[in-house]
Amino acid sequence: MGWPFSSVSWLIFSFLHLLTCTAEDRITLGQSIGANQTITSSNDLFALGFFSPHNSTNRYVGIWYNQIPNQTVVWVANKEKPLTDSNGVLTITDDGNLVVMDGYRKILWSSKVTMVIENSIMAVLMDTGNLILRRTDQMVVWQSFDSPLGSFLPGMRVSLNKKTGENIRLLSWKDENDPDIGRYSYGIDPRTPRQLIIWKGPDVYMRSAVWQEVTVFSRLEGDRQFVGYTAVVGNNNEISVQLTISDNSIMLRFVLTPTGLFQMQAWRENSKEWQILSSFPTNECDLYAKCGPFASCDNSSSPSMCKCLKGFQPKIQRDWDSRNWSGGCVRQKQLNCEKADEFLKVERTKLPDFSISTAGNVSRRECELICLRNCSCSAFAYNNASDWGDWKCVIWVGDLIDLVGNRVGTVELYVRRAVAELGKDGQVIGSSKARSLLAILLSSAAAAMLLLGTSGYLLWRRRRTKGWRETNKAFPMHGFISAETQYEGHNMLQSGTNISELPLVDFDCIIAATDNFSPENKLGVGGFGSVYKGNFLAQEVAVKRLSKSSGQGLEEFKNEVELIAKLQHRNLVKLLGWCIYGEEKILIYEYMPNNSLDKYLFDPSRQPHLDWGVRFRIVEGIAQGLLYLHRYSRLRVIHRDLKASNILLDGEMNPKISDFGLARIFGGNQTRGNTGRVVGTLGYMSPEYAVQGVFSEKSDVFSFGVLLLEIISGKRSSGFWPHEQWSNLLGCAWQLWNEERGLELMDRLMSDSHVAHEVDRCIHVGLLCVQENPTDRPTMPSVVLMLGNESARPPSPKRPAFSTWKSPTAADPSLDNSVNQVTISTIEPRT
Repeated sequence: MGWPFSSVSWLIFSFLHLLTCTAEDRITLGQSIGANQTITSSNDLFALGFFSPHNSTNRYVGIWYNQIPNQTVVWVANKEKPLTDSNGVLTITDDGNLVVMDGYRKILWSSKVTMVIENSIMAVLMDTGNLILRRTDQMVVWQSFDSPLGSFLPGMRVSLNKKTGENIRLLSWKDENDPDIGRYSYGIDPRTPRQLIIWKGPDVYMRSAVWQEVTVFSRLEGDRQFVGYTAVVGNNNEISVQLTISDNSIMLRFVLTPTGLFQMQAWRENSKEWQILSSFPTNECDLYAKCGPFASCDNSSSPSMCKCLKGFQPKIQRDWDSRNWSGGCVRQKQLNCEKADEFLKVERTKLPDFSISTAGNVSRRECELICLRNCSCSAFAYNNASDWGDWKCVIWVGDLIDLVGNRVGTVELYVRRAVAELGKDGQVIGSSKARSLLAILLSSAAAAMLLLGTSGYLLWRRRRTKGWRETNKAFPMHGFISAETQYEGHNMLQSGTNISELPLVDFDCIIAATDNFSPENKLGVGGFGSVYKGNFLAQEVAVKRLSKSSGQGLEEFKNEVELIAKLQHRNLVKLLGWCIYGEEKILIYEYMPNNSLDKYLFDPSRQPHLDWGVRFRIVEGIAQGLLYLHRYSRLRVIHRDLKASNILLDGEMNPKISDFGLARIFGGNQTRGNTGRVVGTLGYMSPEYAVQGVFSEKSDVFSFGVLLLEIISGKRSSGFWPHEQWSNLLGCAWQLWNEERGLELMDRLMSDSHVAHEVDRCIHVGLLCVQENPTDRPTMPSVVLMLGNESARPPSPKRPAFSTWKSPTAADPSLDNSVNQVTISTIEPRT
């Protein structure tokens, strides 16, 4: 076959190519890179260009680490169609696609962007190793991170779109010298999206444990420690798992090898090689369903690694005798739903495949009953920990597959067994049928007495209460009532609101619980209305009654109900119920006996209760709550009104973030939002939000930084400062830090309890959070790392935003100290 160009033509093409050389980290429309050219990311961490694998003459376009001697390729474009000579180019075509072409101008690979490109477009290599194709308006239309090959880098994700079925998986190379797609892939299980799978072709090769929402790992390499997270992020449409590591980490990656191993690797600078920190599978028991149904695999057991669960026996004994365990085990006594079945507790085991999540925040006993009522249910597991997210109870129907024993730290599994099997091993939970029947009768009688007593009490309170209507369009209920109940205001809230997730409360019950909103029960008052202490059947609650003139209108009320119903974390306040009755809008929270943080922080009579240990624990708790909202909750939430009065304290002074009326949800790829109605609190709002209405995770980080400095100093961010050179708290902290007098910012009441290096580190982190440019501020994962890791080395902060701004109270000491509690809005004020 002849050349497509004459020699002279090819020389002209090459010359023109050199004239259109690219910027260091990007390729623009009309530019290209050829055989011996590369571009590098802005900090030279990664390079993009043509390469040939070891022992191969084929040429590919790929991305590799730029600062290590061993060329380690992390992504390949034309993996299925390599070049056989050096005549190819990587360029952007007129339709906006990034393509690899051979010497005949034949396209071997394309980004396959189908949207109309109305703006100029460019390809940029990021310091994360991600190659992005973006328009001049910064909209990303394609990225290499969406097609991971071989390496799983920090910032990458595997994901599953639950509507379309699209599954982004990490693919293995065919072999070490061929980056074509191999036999193995790694991603989220579409059948059970709470677990990760390694597939060998179409078959499951290895299954992870049923995951927690956040998995943290840490390791010390020389004088550098890295902390990483693998986090589950999900919404109604998509669920994904993303890798995040600390900012000062060593180079770290996960690798899916051509032989099906999933390895964590770290670059060791002293030996100039990749060190394998972990590798799976490690033994035969890690392989999927090694022992068949109802059998547990334990590689350390002898003589057989497979054992039937108690109450089960090998399905085919001769197969087991010949070490063929694939048939698994069967029940010795079949279940009979007409009789009471019980559960055998199995500890230290990997939970089986095909788990089914149950809805709602149920108790352990309710979880057991859910399984008992389903004749096909063979087991259940329950965990009350927050890192299980919104599913505390899971059940299994049919065979129990892929059980692995001798696992540390796993959740207990309760396997259903017939009554005839009771008492054989001492591990069966529950009681006999007679005791169960007696318990049911006693509990029913107690419930009936409680119902009668409560009914009488509420009737008495209702007759005693004057000034309220005699009837309620919500069904009367003694306590909480089902959210499926028809109620006044239902039509106003049903758009997009899953009201089944949170109980509706009868208004008459609220009247009774708060003694008709008695002044003696009032806990506090603000621009939103008042908060009252209430009592529902011996449970203390906080009742937030929104005033008619409140800045939190129906939209904010709906927002708060929708959001908090889906959020569960130990550092977020729990919303227990809600009510709409006429013009009344009411939220019912768990009761926080120590009220809000500002009541302690800025009240001289209460400040002595906040020694440094308590303050540092509060700081860490708030940081963990924000980290959950930004990265690890079912929704990505921007709070937008983080301040001391919105931090509630429980009986042990643990912090809980509250008031989500102004919060906003971000989509999977959304990084910022914009609003024409700026709402928030003066002194806590970031400059880009206060001035331009732009909000993002970094807006919350700014508010956290302000709050952190307030906790250290015991002073309001924009309160009166008696020294003229200090315009406000941020200006004071900045000046003291620069003069190496940072500890002078500390509340003098902590002089006997403080830990100097912790206070100094917190001031440092606080100043990083309040920098003017959002890109300079750390993310919440980095904040949590810096707060909890003494060996972390935070960068030097730049001048804070508003550090030269004069506080109104600084100009006029006669003004009240609470200026920072005023919330601004284009429509109305809010506190």
